[in-house]
Amino acid sequence: MAYNLLKGKRGIITGALDENSIAWKVALRAHEEGATFVLSNAPIAMRMGEINKLATKTNSLIIPADATSVVEIEKLYTDSMAHLGGKIDFVLHSIGMSVNIRKNIPYTELNYDYVNKGFDVSALSFHKMLAVAHKLDALNDWASVVALTYIGAQRVYPFYTDMADFKATLESIARTFGYHYGKHKKVRINTISQSPTKTTAGNGIKGFSDFYNFAEMQSPLGNASAEDCANYTVSLFSDLTRMVTMQNLFHDGGYSSTGVSQEQLNAM
Repeated sequence: MAYNLLKGKRGIITGALDENSIAWKVALRAHEEGATFVLSNAPIAMRMGEINKLATKTNSLIIPADATSVVEIEKLYTDSMAHLGGKIDFVLHSIGMSVNIRKNIPYTELNYDYVNKGFDVSALSFHKMLAVAHKLDALNDWASVVALTYIGAQRVYPFYTDMADFKATLESIARTFGYHYGKHKKVRINTISQSPTKTTAGNGIKGFSDFYNFAEMQSPLGNASAEDCANYTVSLFSDLTRMVTMQNLFHDGGYSSTGVSQEQLNAM
């Protein structure tokens, strides 16, 4: 059901790879709620994914951009404003990568070149997107910026290795930049700490299926789906959450507040 929550709003949505992506679901919901927006992803990710199908469904322009490149981010904002007809009201950062995880390198033996690449893609890209928007004055007053994260930023999950460090940095950037952008233009910046979600990226993590089931047992409401996360994200883009900023918002069916469930004890 649509409520026109984003009617008249302009946005940029990054990271939609395929129909399993949270960013893909966010784009569909934003479109249903009346928003117009640009889709963006790295050129290599675009070749691997199905973003053209999403662009057709949402009547959106695709602007390829490497989110580690300030020059390309500048072009993303300027081209988006030109195409959409004004400044931006919302941005979704849904970008992350760990070569160490992809190559099954344990945390105690990290390849530091891969770590640096992961920091740039997964965390510093968020700072760059915010800094470029700030410099270009690309966001409207009371705009909303949301980045996706995971509870592994606060707690140890052995399989999450250096991605935990990247997400911890991402969340810190949201808080600190949220202060400065809030003072400057009332721009809101938040992170959503989402349940384990069956996306292409999630399924690529060794042991993901077992942990998904573990979290499902622990969460009183069960794991939050990608569709649920899209609904929550749209609410943060809307004017209904104008005073929410600098927060790491757990969207996990109660997982983060539950020590252990009876189902988990029974399974031991």
